[in-house]
Amino acid sequence: MHCIREVEEDIFWIGSEDRRLELFENLFPIPQGVAYNSYLVMDEKTVLIDTVDYSVGRQFLENVKYVLKERKLDYLIINHMEPDHCSLIEELIYKYPEMKIICNTPTVKMLKQFYSFDVESKIQIVKEGEAFSSGKHEFQFVMAPMVHWPEVMVTYEKTEKILFSADAFGSFGALNGKLFNDDIDIEKDWLPEARRYYTNIVGKYGVQVQNLLKKASEIEIKTICPLHGVIWKSNLSYLLEKYDKWSKYEPETRGVLIVYSSVYGNTENVVNALAHYLGENNLNKIEIYDSSNTDVSYLVAKSFEYSNIVIAATTYNLGVFPKISNYLEDIKRLNLQNRTISIIENSTWVPGIVTKEVKNILSEMKNMQILENTYAIKSSSKEFEYENIKNIGNEIIKSCK
Repeated sequence: MHCIREVEEDIFWIGSEDRRLELFENLFPIPQGVAYNSYLVMDEKTVLIDTVDYSVGRQFLENVKYVLKERKLDYLIINHMEPDHCSLIEELIYKYPEMKIICNTPTVKMLKQFYSFDVESKIQIVKEGEAFSSGKHEFQFVMAPMVHWPEVMVTYEKTEKILFSADAFGSFGALNGKLFNDDIDIEKDWLPEARRYYTNIVGKYGVQVQNLLKKASEIEIKTICPLHGVIWKSNLSYLLEKYDKWSKYEPETRGVLIVYSSVYGNTENVVNALAHYLGENNLNKIEIYDSSNTDVSYLVAKSFEYSNIVIAATTYNLGVFPKISNYLEDIKRLNLQNRTISIIENSTWVPGIVTKEVKNILSEMKNMQILENTYAIKSSSKEFEYENIKNIGNEIIKSCK
C-alpha cells in the first residue's frame, strides 16, 4: 500500500519511516524512530530527489510506482551519497533502465565505490549554480561540501522556491503522520531531537554550515525539504536562526549543564548540593546527567545548548572515569567551543589527576574558559567543605549573568 503526501502541486513526499531501528548509523539511539525523506516531481520529465535506506525500501518503491502510474522515471537527483539515502539506486536502475542520474563529480566517485553498474553511462554531472529544467520546474544546484560529507549538494527548485536540503535541517524521529512543521509543537517535539541530530552528525562542520547558510540567504526560500524530519513551510527564520547559532557554537541558554560520574554516590551527592545551591540563588536553568546511564549523544546536544558546563568526575584506573573521558573526547571532536567550565573531581588514591586531564583536553578546544574554583573531593564530602560548593556556585552564577 502506498504512503505519499503532496508537498506542492506535482511535488510529492514519498519517503518512509522506521521505528524498529534502535541505533542510527549503529551509534545514536533513536527511541522515536527516524524518517527517510524522498521527493518525486511529476512534470514533463519525472524527477526523483534522493532515495531512502534499504530497510524501508519496499515501501519506498511502492510509493514511486504509485505516483508514477504508468510513466517512466526520467531522472534521479543525488544530493547525498550516504547509504541511508542512496541504498535504492541500483534497484531503481533495474526497474527504470532509462533513468539518468544528476549528480556532482565527487558523487560519481562514490557511486563507483558503492555500486558495480555502468556509472558513466547513467550520469549527468552538474556544477555550482548550474540549472536543469524538467518542464515547468527548474532546479538549480548548490554545492555544500562537508555538510556533512564531501560530496553533498542541495537542490533549489525555482518555481515553488523549495530547497531540497540533503541532511541539513533534519532531525531524528518518525513523522507519525505530521509531515509539516506547523503540525507539531516545535519546542517540544522537534527541537531536542533536531539539536541532537545536528550536534552529533553535523556539529563538527560549523564553518561549512555557515557557508551554506550564506548561500541560502541569497535565494528566496519558501519551503525546506530535508532528508530527515519535518518539512518546513513556515517560520523558516526560527530554523535558520537555530542553525546559525549551532554552527557558530554559541550557547542557546544561559544556564548550567552538569555531567557527572559517581561510582558509589559520593560525587552525585556533591552535584546535588551544587544544583540546590544554584537554585536557591535563583539560577534555575540547570540540567544534570549521570554519564553512566545517559548516551553520550544526549550529553553532546545539551553541551551545545548551555553556556556553562560542570564536569564532576571520579578518578578511575589513575585517569578520568571512562564515560566522562568519552564525553570530553566527543565534544572535542565535534568542535564545541565558547563554553565556561567548572571542574569537580573525586579521588581516593591520587588527587589532581582528573583536574589535570580535563584541563588538558579543554586546552585543545577553542575558547573554553575554565573557572578558577574547583573542588577536589577525597572519597566523600564533609560538611565543613560546603564552602567549596558555595565558591563554585557563586562563580557559576556570576558567569551566567
